[in-house]
Amino acid sequence: MDYRRFGNKIVARIDRGEEVQEKLKEIAEKENIKLASISGLGATDDFTIGVYKVNDKSYTEKNFKGIYEILSIIGSISTKDGEYYPHLHISAADDKGNGFGGHLIKSHISVTCELTIDVIDGVVEREINEETGLNVYKFI
Repeated sequence: MDYRRFGNKIVARIDRGEEVQEKLKEIAEKENIKLASISGLGATDDFTIGVYKVNDKSYTEKNFKGIYEILSIIGSISTKDGEYYPHLHISAADDKGNGFGGHLIKSHISVTCELTIDVIDGVVEREINEETGLNVYKFI
């Protein structure tokens, strides 16, 4: 992984064999990021998504292995109890053009991943929403 900061924007490259969530956390902690939007693309050979079932207040996870183009990684960084809190989604396509997507649990990079992190001057906390069971934005 390597990255450069240009004002409030960070351009990052995640390399073959590295995991997206781990590297994003590493950057966020090193750069003291409390609030940001994330976008990216690349290629993966092993990724896990979750789809939230509000009635059960749980995620159904599905793992994909093979050759996949990452069409989009999109999401945010905020904080929960003052600590780093990512929320990312991924969409990816196989070699037949079939698309898959959901909440990004993990993604190991097969070639490269290019992320742009747009750092926002501020802090937005997360708090549990009892009705849905999810950690939602809490504006302080």
